[in-house]
Amino acid sequence: MARSVESIRRAVLGTLGAALVVLGVALLVLPGPGLLLVFAGTVLLARAVPALDRFVAPVRGQAMRAAEESVSSPWRIAGSVLAGLVLIGAGFAWGLLPQVPFSGWGTGASLIISGVILFALLVWSHRRVHAAHTSD
Repeated sequence: MARSVESIRRAVLGTLGAALVVLGVALLVLPGPGLLLVFAGTVLLARAVPALDRFVAPVRGQAMRAAEESVSSPWRIAGSVLAGLVLIGAGFAWGLLPQVPFSGWGTGASLIISGVILFALLVWSHRRVHAAHTSD
């Protein structure tokens, strides 16, 4: 029974991790937190398959550098806030305007969620960098 539960847990972690890695890779070229999702997926995959643990540290380092760079200047913060507002506005436009290609609330909701995730990660990055600078 314990082996069955463990194998189910590993299968769920592996599936979720793989999905996050695929979504993160797509978001490396699309608007969204691609590198952080790749990192999260890699962590889950490493929990499911311990041999993959060696990939966690390099991905974590790059994800944290990207998070720090995103709040390194007021211009970058302003650009990120503008991108988040555009995503949320586009989400409402896609949800409300039937003449827009691929219109509907499925597309609109994904854009709105991407904007909200961008804001959450921006706040997290800012707090992380600010805490690191105050502890120095």
